[in-house]
Formats: sequence, C-alpha cells, structure tokens
Amino acid sequence: MWDPERFAAVPFHFWSAVFFVFGATVGSFLNVCIYRMPREESLFWPPSHCPACGKPIPWYLNLPLVGWVALRGKCAACRAPISPRYVLVELLTALLFLGAWLAFGRQSAALALASALFLSGLVVATFIDFEHFIIPDEITLGGAGAGFLLSFVVPELHHTASPVVAAQRSLVGALAGWAVMYGVLRLGKLLFGRERIRLEPGTRVFFGETGLVLPDREIPYDDLLYREQDVIQFEAERVELADRCYRDVSVRLSRTALEIGEDRFAPEQTPFLEAVTDQLNLPREAMGLGDVKFMTAIGAFLGWDGALFALMASAVVGAAVGVLAILSRRREWSSRIPYGPYLAVAAAVWLFAGERLVAFWLRR
Repeated sequence: MWDPERFAAVPFHFWSAVFFVFGATVGSFLNVCIYRMPREESLFWPPSHCPACGKPIPWYLNLPLVGWVALRGKCAACRAPISPRYVLVELLTALLFLGAWLAFGRQSAALALASALFLSGLVVATFIDFEHFIIPDEITLGGAGAGFLLSFVVPELHHTASPVVAAQRSLVGALAGWAVMYGVLRLGKLLFGRERIRLEPGTRVFFGETGLVLPDREIPYDDLLYREQDVIQFEAERVELADRCYRDVSVRLSRTALEIGEDRFAPEQTPFLEAVTDQLNLPREAMGLGDVKFMTAIGAFLGWDGALFALMASAVVGAAVGVLAILSRRREWSSRIPYGPYLAVAAAVWLFAGERLVAFWLRR
C-alpha cells in the first residue's frame, strides 16, 4: 500500500491537494477535540451542534472551511456567532498536512501521514492549553504511546530503516523528554515556587469574591489557585470576617479551604475577608506536569535531539512572546502563560527543519 511507486504513478501535486483537503477534514474533528476534551465530553456523541442553541448542524453546513464562510460565522438556526477559531484550526491543519506531504511525501507517504498525525496532536494541545491552561492526557500520554508504536510501523520517523532501532530511539527520546522537562519543573519549583510580597507594616489586604486585592493591584484567584496544591499563606496582625475577628493568627487559603488559626471554613461561604499584614506568600509554578508529559510525547516522535531542541527553542520563543505581551500590557507579570504552545511550535520547527538546522550549526 505504501509502495512509493504506487504514489509516483499519480502526479505528485494531486496528492498535495488530497493532503490539503484531508487536513481540513481532520481539522474539523480537531475542533471537536479542542472543545470537548477539556469538558470531558464524548468526541462522537452528540453529533456536531451549535453550542448556543443546541441545534444539530447538517452535514452540508458543516463542510470544512466552506461551512463557516457560507454561514458568515453565525449559526443558521439562532444566528449566534461561531468563533473564527473553527475555520482557523481547519485551515492551519490543512496547511500542516500539505506541508507534511511536501516535506516527506517523496521519501515516504507513510512518513508524511505519521508526521501529519503528530502535527494534529500539536494543534489540539496548543489550542486547549491557550484556553484552559491544561493539556489532556489523551494528547500527552496517548501521544507518547502513539509515537512509540508508529516508530515500529514507520521507522523513517527516526531516520532509520530498522523498526527495532526506531523503537529504541523513540523510547530514549521519550525518557529524555520526560527527564529534562521534569528537571526543569523541579528546578522551577525550587527557585520560583513561591513569591514573597513584602508590604508596609499595617497594610490592609482584601480577599474578595474574584481575587486578592492589594494596595496597588488585584490578582485574580484563577491566576493563584488553579491547582489543588496551591496555597496563599501569611501571618496576620488582624483578620476580620463578616461575623468575627482574629488577632495574630496564621492564614492559609486554597481552592477548597480557608484556615484561620485552628478554624476552618469553606471559601465559597466566606465572601468577605480583610487582613492586616506586612507579608504574603503566594504560590507560583514554572510549569505543570502536563508540559512534562507533553515533552514525553514529543520525544517519542522526534527522539532525544528533537526533545532537547524543543526545550531550548520553546524557552526562547516563550520568553520573547511573554515579554512582548507584558510590555504591550496584554498581560501582567503575575499572569500565567501557557507553555505548551511554544513546545508545539518548536517541535514543528524541528520536524520540518531539524536536519538543516543541525547542518547549519555544524558548518559554523
């Protein structure tokens, strides 16, 4: 089936068109993954429907690229706006599939398809991480397993004709990706795991319904307490609730509990808290375990050298984008920045240009 002579019997750019259309179709399914995976919904039932009114979308209005344009970005039933992300994902996936064919099709159609599958995972991870700051295990752990199995079937992924050698390189790449990323995670936790904010003696801070209010800014709880283990803690000279007051006590606030001295409350039942303190310890993390698992999947597909490149290049890209966003006032210094998209960009660069980058570096 994958005999290059069979594909060569048809004009090369016929298959280019096929890969583009196939990519747009896959992109339509990736939109389903991007929307439903973080919500833990089935990918197959119910069929495609409008998120606003729930009406099913007929097949002739659900054609990749064409459907969104024909509807002018609105639901045919209720006229609610449909996010341009849908057509963007379809177009991006179509272009990536086309790029995979142009880059690898002359060498192996199987390699082009395997590369397209890897790129699909990068697309899903990128858009979910941007919106929800998570990368589902189906993409990370599932991707690591897929990368390892595909190495047997398509050993060209690791620049060899031997399935055994390719599987070994995939396993080494997965372990290397996990090890280096986990090392970065632990180092980041050691160096940046907590942010200590010093305040003037007698400073009043408020814990409102949506965030921590400091004298010069408000920090949303979503930016501080987005993991179960995240805790805000401090020593307070005085703490005032709606119905009681404390003096010289320790305060700990997590997503599930508010502890004041020996008393424990449910945060959602404590709408008002004012404290007088001169120091706050806020949680902070360099990255999450999802990024570690994502790097494991990248290593399984690209090998140890691709994983190391993805780590280094993503750090450069992420730092540049983060600084630009902060300087343009689109983000605060305390804001979370999803790291998965930068890993995905770096991995895609290595997939398409890794050998040329190495050759360029060695010629220097």
